[in-house]
Amino acid sequence: MIGISSCLGGLCCRYDGQSKTIPELSVLAEEGEALLVCPEVLGGLPIPRAPAEIIGGDGYDVWQGNAKVMTITGEDVTEAFKRGAVIAYEELKNLDISCIVMKENSPSCGSRAIYDGSFSGNKKSGVGVATAYFCQQGIDIVSETHWKTVLKENKQHGGN
Repeated sequence: MIGISSCLGGLCCRYDGQSKTIPELSVLAEEGEALLVCPEVLGGLPIPRAPAEIIGGDGYDVWQGNAKVMTITGEDVTEAFKRGAVIAYEELKNLDISCIVMKENSPSCGSRAIYDGSFSGNKKSGVGVATAYFCQQGIDIVSETHWKTVLKENKQHGGN
């Protein structure tokens, strides 16, 4: 079993109330082979919600207290992002899930790039808050852009 960002699995949980469904990942969830998690919703944020970006660094910097997650309207949602990451991790851990496919560019789930904090659409290298936490806990992170290759390799080497 793997974990998947809920929006990739077909749930309309993004800040804009939409999903970014990848049909093959949605099927895995429907067949009980994947757990869908949305750290932002698990942290108590509503759907829809104001866009948020990390200001002052990336997810690792948030955990170190050197950056914040702020909405476009100026609300500090850092604690909700952190709380959601911890809750999502506990759900993954309870099912012995050690690999999760994450939504790129998200302030929670970005694994290679996130928005730069200017709300201008510009991106920078970095990871989201949940991704940083999951990495620190030993969860393998897979970007939505590389999931097919990684899961295929995992199955060839006897993984689930």
